[in-house]
Amino acid sequence: MEEPAEAAYVTYAPDVAFPGAPEAVREVAERLARAGVRRIVLLSGRGEPEAQRAERLLADVAEQYGAAWGVVRCAFFMQGFDESLFQPPLAAGHLAFVAGDVREPFVDAEDIADVAVGLMLGEVVPNRAYELTGPRLMTFAEVTAEIAAAAGRQISYQQVSGAELTTDLVRAGLPVEEAEGLTQLFDHILDGHNESLATGVQEALGRAPRDFMEYATRAAAAGAWLEEAAS
Repeated sequence: MEEPAEAAYVTYAPDVAFPGAPEAVREVAERLARAGVRRIVLLSGRGEPEAQRAERLLADVAEQYGAAWGVVRCAFFMQGFDESLFQPPLAAGHLAFVAGDVREPFVDAEDIADVAVGLMLGEVVPNRAYELTGPRLMTFAEVTAEIAAAAGRQISYQQVSGAELTTDLVRAGLPVEEAEGLTQLFDHILDGHNESLATGVQEALGRAPRDFMEYATRAAAAGAWLEEAAS
């Protein structure tokens, strides 16, 4: 007979704040706990009410079955700029987005992984949420400037409307419903309520979070924003 996994990491795509996500998280957590998984870790979103409802459902299920739980509640990932949504336009030399002058505490996914793995291995104190941010608040224009400096080339930032962003996302290949959902999510997240730093990385790991320029230098050295990467 196969032994159940000791730990599991749960994520919901495209975002745990989407309709139906909390219920899906509860169902998956219950299946895991009933199968004997002892530590369940959820990737959650910062300042997202639906995401925090998913956190509560996860905790309720875990406690019902005597399992440990943990939440990594995150700001925008730095890696979104070299591995995901923002990489193609940055490589093309021009990022258009809806962020305006709002400052975000971008967090390195390497820090998220370190905290999540620590929770899954029982090396980080469980049964709580860790709110993870980077060490600085930055606008998207400032991020674009630091990426341009790390890449050694000109890259510009342009503010656009939500409707324009939805059109761009659909043009990039996303289904209309998903593009509209992401635009609405960004509109909520980027209203300034997340414009603060948190101490979750320090609390979990006993060290400071990685800085954006450290990430940008690393990604640029790997060729993330070369002009040919846009093609």
